[in-house]
Amino acid sequence: MRFYDPTGAKYGIPTYPYHLAPEGLATRRQLRKRGLRPGGQDIAAQLMWRSRRYGRRIRTAYLYRIDRALPVRPMTPAKWAALALANTARRTCPTCRTDAGYTIPTSLGCCVTCAESPSLAA
Repeated sequence: MRFYDPTGAKYGIPTYPYHLAPEGLATRRQLRKRGLRPGGQDIAAQLMWRSRRYGRRIRTAYLYRIDRALPVRPMTPAKWAALALANTARRTCPTCRTDAGYTIPTSLGCCVTCAESPSLAA
């Protein structure tokens, strides 16, 4: 077991291979799925694995204690308003200034209609 170090002697904090973390620990995504957040607690342990997807590099995921996690803060009306404005900005074409009805592709930088227009292609 290459990444098995429950005492933290080799990596500084307790380290486990992928899928072998002890009960009571979870990643940020796993906490979020349960409606929780780390809440300022320190990292309790880490998962390490060699990824085939990223050129055989070693990947790391930090683990937090579930019993010390706090509930996710609810969205306030101000946060909902800010999110709505940000999404509107992502849908607004900078060339024709209209709401495209979809998120403008960053590869084009404008809506599809403006990108395909021969007068704007120059």
